[in-house]
Amino acid sequence: MLGPVSAAWLLVALCLASGAYCLLRMRTRGPQGQGAAGEALMGFGMAVMAVPAAFVTLPAAAWFAGAAAFTATGVHAALTARRSPHLHHLVGSAAMVYMSLVMAAAPAVHHGRHGGAGGLPAVTGLLLVYFAGYALLAGVRLIPAPAAAPGSAGTVSGPSGWGERAELALVCRLTMAIAMVSMLLAM
Repeated sequence: MLGPVSAAWLLVALCLASGAYCLLRMRTRGPQGQGAAGEALMGFGMAVMAVPAAFVTLPAAAWFAGAAAFTATGVHAALTARRSPHLHHLVGSAAMVYMSLVMAAAPAVHHGRHGGAGGLPAVTGLLLVYFAGYALLAGVRLIPAPAAAPGSAGTVSGPSGWGERAELALVCRLTMAIAMVSMLLAM
């Protein structure tokens, strides 16, 4: 990844934390646990992509392996789309395949050895628009709803575990969308 080393390491830390939380969410049943494995893989894959090239330069074979893993994740998201809508997982997997293939085709470009841009500008632009829009939408969805009036009927008890908290899953997706935008801008 191009850019300041401290920003790259911060991105690595955020992606690792998101991936770890998604692993925790995999243990839950219901809607919060669905798709968590793909999100964990995406978080860890983005962390690997964000490691500064001064520390590690991966061979093209590693990027092709990542592209294969994210292709499998995308196929799974496409096959399960009827049961639960995971269009975002499909787009995220496609973006990871795209970035992996770009990095495999021209790793020197992404490690600061050349000044050229990598990838197809139209595809990169479309992905930037999608993930920026997703980040804005996720941010708006995190704004708390107005509190219920005092004395309203019934109290709602919150989820019992960290993996069952919908707002934390949304924060995880928001973090990865912002990380995706920064990585696409750095291509």
